[in-house]
Amino acid sequence: MHRVVALVRPPQSTFELACAAQVFGIERPGLPMRYAFSMCTERPGPVATYAGYDMLVTDGLDALDQADTVVIPGWLPTTEPPSPAVVRVLRRAHSHGARVVSICSGAFALAHAGLLDGRRATTHWALADALAARFPHIRVDPNVLYVDHGDVATSAGAGAGFDLCMHLVRSDQGARYAAHIARTMVMPPHREGGQLQYSAPPHPAQIDGTLAPLLEWITARLSEPVTIESMAAHAGVSTRTLTRRFAEQLGTSPGQWLLAQRIATARDLLESSDLPLEAIARRVGLSSATNLRRRFLNTLGTTPGAYRRAFRAKPR
Repeated sequence: MHRVVALVRPPQSTFELACAAQVFGIERPGLPMRYAFSMCTERPGPVATYAGYDMLVTDGLDALDQADTVVIPGWLPTTEPPSPAVVRVLRRAHSHGARVVSICSGAFALAHAGLLDGRRATTHWALADALAARFPHIRVDPNVLYVDHGDVATSAGAGAGFDLCMHLVRSDQGARYAAHIARTMVMPPHREGGQLQYSAPPHPAQIDGTLAPLLEWITARLSEPVTIESMAAHAGVSTRTLTRRFAEQLGTSPGQWLLAQRIATARDLLESSDLPLEAIARRVGLSSATNLRRRFLNTLGTTPGAYRRAFRAKPR
């Protein structure tokens, strides 16, 4: 079991904590449990929350010494630095090999611990300037939903905590396992685009027509040579209008969204079947094993064969 420990503090933001608890701490029918989730705090006992209730947290900071992943589910107010004891335990957990993860404002705690120095990181878009100003050695990226360096990861604003946690599950257990979790939460296993698409009230044009029917139509035809022209024709709009709607609603282009769906389906087939690469490539619309390998490597940084070896053998 991979041990995930969330470090909470009063007053704790409950949504950021729930992101980690929902992904790592829930037992789901038909899915083997591969994570053990718990919480700890600097002073065990009742921990106040922004939601108006107290949580009883019985484990102290020494629980982080047993963690495989440490989660900082927000750090508010951001103007209050963590205590020397918290800084020491975060550094110790990291040096002992634990993956250290922040959600939303939790990046400020990692920054105080020096774990983000010289690295690219993110936080809530409204806090990005403050993080960059207080910690000039951090390369703050306010656009992305998360940044993962393997040993340290940061997420953007609160809801992006789900995106990061789901990404970590995909990295640990594979796309099929992550997709099962996503389905139980009634949410997509991966969101396209960055957080800046959420940073301002939408212009009326952004809600002028939903893409959902078109996305369903495309997903049902991944094996076919779908083009932006055929997408636009099916939606009854021009290619320019279609491109604008993808950018406004999904934060990406039609071509990039289509490629992401092809890769996601290929990952699922690599994990769940013994189909040869040529057959998988044809089934997801990438024409050949050579093209599949190239797209897979560019997107995921690994080959289809290596991905299958890493995830196909795991028991379901």
